[in-house]
Amino acid sequence: MNIGDFISRFFGKDSGNSKNVAKERLRLVLVHDRANVSPEILEKLREDLIEVINKYMEIDQTALEVSLNSSVDDSIALVANIPILGIRRHAL
Repeated sequence: MNIGDFISRFFGKDSGNSKNVAKERLRLVLVHDRANVSPEILEKLREDLIEVINKYMEIDQTALEVSLNSSVDDSIALVANIPILGIRRHAL
C-alpha cells in the first residue's frame, strides 16, 4: 500500500455503511499510533521490500500491499501481500 492508497483508504469512500467505515479508520489510526510508524516510514519500507525481493523474484509492484495489523492480544504485525510473477534464476 503506498501513501496514496493509505490516504484514499483513510479518507475515501467505502461501500460499507458509515459505522463500519469509521470503525476501520479508527482501527488504522490506532494501529499506526501504537506502532509509532508514520505513513512515510511504511512507504519507505514498501520501497525497500520491493528493491530486495526484486533481486530474487519478479513481482507485481502495483499490487504489492504492506500494512500494519493488530490482533486480539494487542500485538502488531507487519503484513505484506506480494504477488510473485516469476522466480529469477540468477540473482541480480
